[in-house]
Amino acid sequence: MLNDSSILRLIQFAIHEDVGSGDITSELTVSSEATAAARFLMKQDGIICGLPMLPLVFREFSPDVVLDLKVKEGDAVKAGTVIATVEGPAHALLGAERTALNFIQRMSGVATKTRQYVDRIAGTGARVLDTRKTIPGWRKLDKYATAIGGAVNHRIGLYDMVMIKDNHITAAGGITEAVQQCVAEMKGRVEVPIEVEAANLDDVREVLSCQGVRRVMFDNFTPDMVADGVHLVNKKIETEASGGITYDNIRDYASTGIDFVSVGAITHSAVALDISMKLVVPRQGR
Repeated sequence: MLNDSSILRLIQFAIHEDVGSGDITSELTVSSEATAAARFLMKQDGIICGLPMLPLVFREFSPDVVLDLKVKEGDAVKAGTVIATVEGPAHALLGAERTALNFIQRMSGVATKTRQYVDRIAGTGARVLDTRKTIPGWRKLDKYATAIGGAVNHRIGLYDMVMIKDNHITAAGGITEAVQQCVAEMKGRVEVPIEVEAANLDDVREVLSCQGVRRVMFDNFTPDMVADGVHLVNKKIETEASGGITYDNIRDYASTGIDFVSVGAITHSAVALDISMKLVVPRQGR
């Protein structure tokens, strides 16, 4: 996923946003011939994510930068751990610093928050799903980070899965009408999974009467309602709980026998992990 051309464009955009016409502080204070070494240091415990972004960022500044990773992607890392070292032209290291940190701090924050939710429901049989509540332009990175944290990716966008929600149901004239229209129109096209939102148990019954549905989503159900819905479905199709789910109550939902629990907070409320980059061996080239 991180080898996608859209990721490279995002990196280049981020660098242009930060560096603009040039890093004037480095240009005015550090010799263009100077080389340096630096280390990336974890300043709090967490799941490290985004390490593959580092060489992509530094490569945009200089082909002479040498990166040495000390941990593996997805590792649980303690505060005080050196996660990587880097050597090369000082201007390249200084110019890339903030962009590199922005990527790994945000991605590690998402992976860490995701792992907390995943661990919270361990042993229930349910799995955490992410959502499309991501930073614009960061969809693939946020989805990558949730997967590193242990979640299952829901649809990437509007194009890779049919998800019939309340507004579609209203526009189509009902659940049955929406599903039948969808199945009919999909013939001759590349087939994608169909999920339908249910607002109550009557909706669940109607979804079950439709052919071609893979998953039903219980929208804003209480845990007791979810348990009733799971019993009603009886494993005929996949089940998902969504809406109003927090770290405190997710285990209540996961313990109902539900297949998936979707959580927007793992992306929209993730806090960047505290990671620093410090020069440790500055050397003058002249």
